Amino acid sequence: MTNKPQVESTLTHFAEQPRDDFQTRIRRFFERHPPLVMIAALWLLFMIFVAVFAPLISPYDFTAIDLRARLQAPVWMEGGDWNHLFGTDDLGRDVLSRLIFSIRMSLLVAFLGTVIGAILGTALGFLAAHFRGWVDDVVMAGIDFQASLPFFIIALTFLAFFGNNLALFIGLMGIYGWERYARLTRGLTLSAMTHGYAIAVNTLGATPIRVYLRHILPNISSALIVNMTLNFPGTVILESSLSFLGIGIQPPLTSLGNMLGFGRDYLTTAWWMTLLRRGKSWRWRVSGPSAAPAATWAISSRRWLKLSMCPSSCPAWSSWQLYRPACKRGRRWGCYAPMGSL
Repeated sequence: MTNKPQVESTLTHFAEQPRDDFQTRIRRFFERHPPLVMIAALWLLFMIFVAVFAPLISPYDFTAIDLRARLQAPVWMEGGDWNHLFGTDDLGRDVLSRLIFSIRMSLLVAFLGTVIGAILGTALGFLAAHFRGWVDDVVMAGIDFQASLPFFIIALTFLAFFGNNLALFIGLMGIYGWERYARLTRGLTLSAMTHGYAIAVNTLGATPIRVYLRHILPNISSALIVNMTLNFPGTVILESSLSFLGIGIQPPLTSLGNMLGFGRDYLTTAWWMTLLRRGKSWRWRVSGPSAAPAATWAISSRRWLKLSMCPSSCPAWSSWQLYRPACKRGRRWGCYAPMGSL
């Protein structure tokens, strides 16, 4: 009976609290989920959807040739036709269909290359941290060698000597960036081995494989995942650059770099094959949907998602200046580099 007034006063207190109005809820929602991050996430989801369901949403086969409709303009221009929304190329192939399959191929190569590089680098990092001695010296020498040479030159040399096919090209993309995973894994593993949980597991007699894969890897996986987000767009750019030069994805397959390479000779007569042109300023002006904007927006979306890993108090969010360093609290999520390098 003595607690009844206290209960009634508590209920009255909660009932008298004013509810947040609609504008306050909207403001809090956008504080938790910044608009640019939401746009980036939606764009990446759209790209993944296009890549997965490319055969279903593509109006034509990307290799279908119709010479009677070659260099046909997009539907919104004079001479355009609804049969080819984005026009056709020099062989009469539908640009929209080739764009859809190009997104699929570029994302597939970049994804497989990133996964291969992560597995290879993580395994070598574990080996260096476990054996130490000459094994550590060999792995670190390989890391220094990889980091000292531009990988683009290594890729050009490799493809010139051994030729090119899809499996070999994906394997080459997997070599890109492995030294980052190896160096990061080695350092984090050496640090984790001094923690209590690792010492306890070793004392109980667990095998090294169990210690590394079951206990240490889950604790360092957040840093490795952040590194994968940094490596993925670089792989897309590398694949597009090599394909643009003609030594990447080979016909009849298509990729974003392939489309740009084939359309560069028709920029003045059939610009819709690339739909990207330089303006008077330093910025690129996009005239419509194409291979170059797709790759550019995919990479920009990844950068904004990487930036979203910083806390809301990070100076990069408060000032919207990408050249400012991330806050110390953001380093926990991998924001250890200047924001201009994201």
